[in-house]
Amino acid sequence: MERIPKLELGWLNGWIPLCLLYVTYAILLKAFPRDVVARLYDKSGRSKTQTVCILVAALPHIACGVLILLTPLKIGTAVFLLGMVLFAFGLVGFVLALFNFRDTPLDQPATRGLYRVSRNPQEFMFTILWLGICFAVGSGVALLLLIAARLCLHFRILAEERACLKRYGDSYRSYTKRVPRYFLFF
Repeated sequence: MERIPKLELGWLNGWIPLCLLYVTYAILLKAFPRDVVARLYDKSGRSKTQTVCILVAALPHIACGVLILLTPLKIGTAVFLLGMVLFAFGLVGFVLALFNFRDTPLDQPATRGLYRVSRNPQEFMFTILWLGICFAVGSGVALLLLIAARLCLHFRILAEERACLKRYGDSYRSYTKRVPRYFLFF
């Protein structure tokens, strides 16, 4: 893993897994019913502070993405292999969490599938797959930018959970007592 990798335009750069991620996501969003997509992007419950934190988090996330786009994959190295395993695990988990969310009735909180072990499996898996891409390109700077962005996005998760409490009431409250926020942590 290099702190600052050599940046170059190339065919075997980090854009390959990024494209796979965002093409997969776009196809799923297009295939999902509109009401599910609207619920997925519900912004209610966000305070001004949380909105600012989300916008601030976008800066390191965009910088991380640009860095990944311009960094060659470290094909044939241990960090590349580890990165691809993390990416594949994260992508499969992310897609599974999206389907779990889609299959939940609109008047109920998502509590099935991966939502049985995490209140935020989409965010967790999204972080894992981005972590995998950072390893696959072997960039320490991209990893630091990702960590900064994901820490800031914790505030979005808090807003989403507050909106779920308001929307679903006691059923969501009891769910939060049974299921951790990020798989391992309450």
